[in-house]
Amino acid sequence: MPAAAALLLLADGRFPAGAHAHSGGAEAAVHAGRLAGPADLAAFCLGRLHTTGLVAAALAAAACAGHDPRRLDEAADARTPVPALRDTARRLGRQLLRAARATWPDPALDALAARHPGGLHQPVVLGLAARAAGLTPADAALAAAYESVSGPATAVVRLLGLDPFDATALLARLAPDLDTVTRRAVIAADAVPEQGTDALPAASAPLLDIAAEQHAARSGRLFAS
Repeated sequence: MPAAAALLLLADGRFPAGAHAHSGGAEAAVHAGRLAGPADLAAFCLGRLHTTGLVAAALAAAACAGHDPRRLDEAADARTPVPALRDTARRLGRQLLRAARATWPDPALDALAARHPGGLHQPVVLGLAARAAGLTPADAALAAAYESVSGPATAVVRLLGLDPFDATALLARLAPDLDTVTRRAVIAADAVPEQGTDALPAASAPLLDIAAEQHAARSGRLFAS
């Protein structure tokens, strides 16, 4: 499969990796009254992109570059302080690995599944899937960065009845920021051989962490996270 087509497939929200069942914290923000319309969504996505999105993009780039998945998973754990988000990341990682093994059969992915039955963090698996698909670390970083904003944008269309044209226009306006985050992620991944996983960003989003734990305890949720 040509690389461009593989990237489109991996970044497609309809790829059967389970992301459609998660709002990336948007549902909790809606419930708390912090996200009520297009302007709020723009601020939410921009903040998420430059914090958790940057971390995910760097992890994905490093995994695609061939760095040790176990060490990257430990780095992801250290950058994910709350149990609810760690559980979500591993659940999504298991689902993504299943989808990737079916789409891009690769002995390396089979071995990964055997070594880590409990799953790895989703950005790490995303990078490994990108590698199996013949993509570059920059491709993996871009897919992770885009996912960090496209998921919440799509979720808010359902949660608030937001005009899908507004949500799509927001994603288009974020293109320069997506490029910036992708570049920063690749630079960080390139530094891993010399500096170890400490080279990877550790940008935090405490409100997302708090909201994730609150969301996990709520009943009647539309999204899993």
